[in-house]
Amino acid sequence: MIISRKPAPAHADTPQLRRAALTVGLRIAVAIALMVVAVIIAAALYMLNLSHHPEVAASDTSARVYVESNDMLKAMAVAGFAGILAAGAIGWLSARSAIRPLGRALELQRRFVQDASHELRTPLTILDARVQLAEHKVGPNTDAARLLDQIRQDTAVLSATVEELLLAATGESHGTAEPVEVSAVVDGVMAGLQDLAATRDVQLQATHSGDAWVRIQANSLRRAVLGLADNALNHTPRGGSITVTTAVAGGKVLIKVTDTGGGITGIHPDRIFDRFAHTSTPPSGGRRSHGLGLALVREIAVAAGGGIGLGATGPGGTTMELTLPTAAPHHRGRGADPAT
Repeated sequence: MIISRKPAPAHADTPQLRRAALTVGLRIAVAIALMVVAVIIAAALYMLNLSHHPEVAASDTSARVYVESNDMLKAMAVAGFAGILAAGAIGWLSARSAIRPLGRALELQRRFVQDASHELRTPLTILDARVQLAEHKVGPNTDAARLLDQIRQDTAVLSATVEELLLAATGESHGTAEPVEVSAVVDGVMAGLQDLAATRDVQLQATHSGDAWVRIQANSLRRAVLGLADNALNHTPRGGSITVTTAVAGGKVLIKVTDTGGGITGIHPDRIFDRFAHTSTPPSGGRRSHGLGLALVREIAVAAGGGIGLGATGPGGTTMELTLPTAAPHHRGRGADPAT
């Protein structure tokens, strides 16, 4: 199967770079303009002082060329205006030259994300086709069928994530997100982590209070919940537990992820959502943390109009709180009216 890739618009970052160059140029021009105006004012004050004290000029017997003060002020104003224009042009050209390497770096980064995302699409499509063939060769309602179904779901999620990366790299819009039922997404994430949690002797459970809907890309919500649950799993010792709860309060959907780990240590709690921030203490799950999971969760939450915060932490465990604006459900079933 041939998958065509829509080429990204050339120099997609050009408008942003031009605005940045214009901003830097204007700042340089304003700084130089203020300096020029200060020089003009100082010269004008000096000329006015001489005009009001002619005896000072008369005391000097050296040869002088006298110019009318009005003519001098006009010449200074024209020269100052020309200097300001020249300063603006020089500042703008200097700014463009300074940010040109940044433009090349952004273009290389965008191409890498585009190429990597595109190259992953075909293998994932082939993998999904092979999983479907394998499903036809095993009996229904067996452990093998269940595992293959989970692999196919994971492949679909990974394909959706790759598609998001490709859309972001090409600058295309995801379109208007439809309302998503939070409990269904949370239950799907917990089901997908059950096997991994079982290998670490960690119990997973989810509880839901109320009918919670949010307007966000379903895969983005799944990535956010998975990021929080995976972080909790990585810091929960064997025999521990992780609980995810959802509730609606004050026009917000609150998703809490609570673990029974040892709490946040080795880093200030205010920094845990920063990129590449990680604790100095090795995680209980044994996997090295690169400090990106919680940062990505925060970006997803902020983009959807919500936020992420630390509810509590201590020797008894840690609670992360993800908040998102509520949305009217897309539908409540056949024949039911949507809530307003």
